Amino acid sequence: MKPSVSRRSFTEKTKPTIRGALGFRSPAGWIGKRLIISASCPKKWIHTWSGHTMGVNVIRWFPDSAHLILSGSMDSKIKIWDFHNKRDCKRTYMGHDQAVRDINFTAAGKKFYSCSYDKNVQLWDTETGQIISTFSNRKIPFCVTPHPHASEEHIFIAGCQNKKAVQWDARTGEIVQEYDEHLAAVNTVTFCEDAKRIVTTSDDKKIFVWDYGIPIVVKYIAEPHMNSIPSITVHPSEKYFAGQSMDNSIVVYEAGGKFKFQPRKKFRGHLNSGYAIKVGFSPDGRWVCSGDAGGRLWFWDWAKCKNHRTFKAHDGVCISSLWHPHQPSRVVTCGWDGLIKLWD
Repeated sequence: MKPSVSRRSFTEKTKPTIRGALGFRSPAGWIGKRLIISASCPKKWIHTWSGHTMGVNVIRWFPDSAHLILSGSMDSKIKIWDFHNKRDCKRTYMGHDQAVRDINFTAAGKKFYSCSYDKNVQLWDTETGQIISTFSNRKIPFCVTPHPHASEEHIFIAGCQNKKAVQWDARTGEIVQEYDEHLAAVNTVTFCEDAKRIVTTSDDKKIFVWDYGIPIVVKYIAEPHMNSIPSITVHPSEKYFAGQSMDNSIVVYEAGGKFKFQPRKKFRGHLNSGYAIKVGFSPDGRWVCSGDAGGRLWFWDWAKCKNHRTFKAHDGVCISSLWHPHQPSRVVTCGWDGLIKLWD
C-alpha cells in the first residue's frame, strides 16, 4: 500500500523535533518518571486553547511526558498543542475529509493513529505531519487502539460500523484478524492483562473479552439490565475499567481474571445518554471525572462513589476530560463548543 500525500499545515516556520527546540522540549523530570502524588480536584478555569472551528471529539496526552495535547475535531482537523510553555498550537494535521472520531499515540509518541467518519484510519508521523499510511475496509471506524507495547506498535485494532473489531498490521497494510461476534457497531477496544486480552463493547449492549489474536470470545458479559457502553477507561491500578453506560451512569468491571461486574461501584448524577463521553481518573486513582451533555464536569470519590464537585465547563457537551499525570491538580477538558480548557 502506497502512503497517501498529506495535506498538512504548520503553524511555525520551521520543523522542530518533538522533544527539541521551539517549545517542544518536555520539562525536566517528566520523562520516564511518574511519581504518584495525592491528587486534588480542580476548582478554577486557568487557560483555553482555541483554534478548532467545530466541536472537539477527543484529546490525548503525549505518552509519558504529557507536555503536548493532541486533539481531534469535527472540523476534520487534528492539532497538537503545547501544554507546558507557550500553550500554543504546534501543528495542524489535515488529511481527513470528515469529522475525526478517535486518535491515539503509539507507545513512543513518534507516530499516532486517527480514524474518521470518512471511513479511513490514518497513521501519521507526529514530527513531520506526514501521513505514513491510510487503511480502510470501507466501513466507519468508531475507535482506533494501537498495541500498547513499543515492539508491537505496528499493530492496531479498529472498532467498526460493520459489527467487527478489525486488527491491522501497519507494516503491510493488511488485515490480520477480525473479531466478529457482536451484533451491532463496535464502539471500544481496550487491551487488558498486559495486552494478553482485549475487551470490546458494542451498540448491542454487550461486553466481550477475547484472547489477543484469537477471534473466539472467552467471556460474554450480557445482562438484561445492561446498556450500551460507548466509552471505556482503565483505572490507574489496571485492576478495573470504568464504562460510560447509556443509563446516565458509570459502571465498573474487573480488568482481568473473571472480569466481574462491580455493583457497588456506580457513579451517577450526570446526563450522558446518547454521547460517548470519556471517563477520566486522577493519577493516584482516588478521583473519577466525567463531562456530561449539559457541559458540566463531575468529580466523584472512587472509594465512596459520592459526587465531590460539579461545575460548568463548556457550552454544549463536555465530551472528554484528562487528568495530568505529573501535575495531579490539573485537568484538561474538551467540548463541542470547539474549545479545550485547563482547570486547576
